[in-house]
Parts: sequence; C-alpha cells; structure tokens
Amino acid sequence: MRHADGESELPKLIRRYVTPDRRYLKLGGSPLGMSGRERGKFTRKLGEAASQISTRELGILLDGGWRERKTAAWLIAVAGRTEFRGRLGELLLANEGPYAGQAYCVALATFGTSADADLLVTYLHRYLPRPDLYYDQAAALGTLLLLDARLGVGQAAQFLTPDGLWQQWIDGPPSKDYETPDNYREFIGQLGDLADESARHCTARRR
Repeated sequence: MRHADGESELPKLIRRYVTPDRRYLKLGGSPLGMSGRERGKFTRKLGEAASQISTRELGILLDGGWRERKTAAWLIAVAGRTEFRGRLGELLLANEGPYAGQAYCVALATFGTSADADLLVTYLHRYLPRPDLYYDQAAALGTLLLLDARLGVGQAAQFLTPDGLWQQWIDGPPSKDYETPDNYREFIGQLGDLADESARHCTARRR
C-alpha cells in the first residue's frame, strides 16, 4: 500500500532513520564484529530509532528502495511490530530488490510464531525450485530452522531430505558454494540477538 504523500516525506525519513552513520549498510552481519562499546552504541541508537518512528512512517519506508525497506524491517523487528507480518511476507515473496530479504527474515524470526514459519515455507516452496535465482533462500531456511527449534516442530525437514529441494538448489545449475543449513540458522539467531539487544532501548516494544 503506497502512501499518497509519502514521496515528499521520504527524503526526510531517510535522513532521520536510514543514513545516520550509514546505518543501512551496518544492519546485518557488521555489528557482530563490533567491539562491546561500539555495539552497545549501535544497538542503543537502533532501539531509540525504533521507538521514535511511527507506524505510518514505517509504511512509507517499506514503499521505498532496498535501503529504506531493509532499515524499516530492522526497526519493525526491534519494536516487535507484528502488524507488519503480512507486508513483510509479501515483500519477501515478491523479491522486488536485493539486500532487504535477510532483514525480513530477521523480523519474522523475532516475531517467532507459526504464522511466520508458514510465510518462510511458502517462500522456500516458491524459490528453492529455481536454482537460477540467488535470492534469500539460505536466510529463509536458516530462519525456518530457528523457528522450528523454538516451536518444537520440523517444517524445514521437508526441504532437507537427500536430493530434496535445498540440495537441488545447491547443485544447480549453476552449482553453489554454500554453508550448511545449521550455519545459516546460527547466523540468523545472532542477528535476532542483536535485535533483542536493541529492543532493550525501545520504549515502543510490543510484548
């Protein structure tokens, strides 16, 4: 859903939430290598931003490019704004641009329900049969494995059988040099921990 006056507001929102300290580039694996003090400063500012941004402003960012969408997804994750679950699922399935899909997966991981797992299953059924596409298959599978462990279910198993969809996607063509699914689960878990650390500084956190 596009906001009629969002185009005029978008530059201001980018300056306030997306580009400070090049936040959009750091969201992801970069903070995992930061020193304790640097990481603490990063998570504090991210949590404060998640407190300040409104639901409407998040919607405007989600209508923007990959930088805006990536940042919005992280702010949504930190604040626990589950009302955006459907929108994030739509964006993940649409694959309208690069770089943001992992952030959608992090948000779904922080929501942590069977509804979020179902969105990931739908995504994997659509994109694992396409070995020609390098999208967010690894992040989605890692997130699903993480949710399986938390929910006590095994939805990821259907993709991990010998010669199953995951292996077929790896084998290609083209073939891919990828890590194990458990490595992706661990990585998404670390990103979820980063969101949780930031949430401690977010007064708007939905419990």
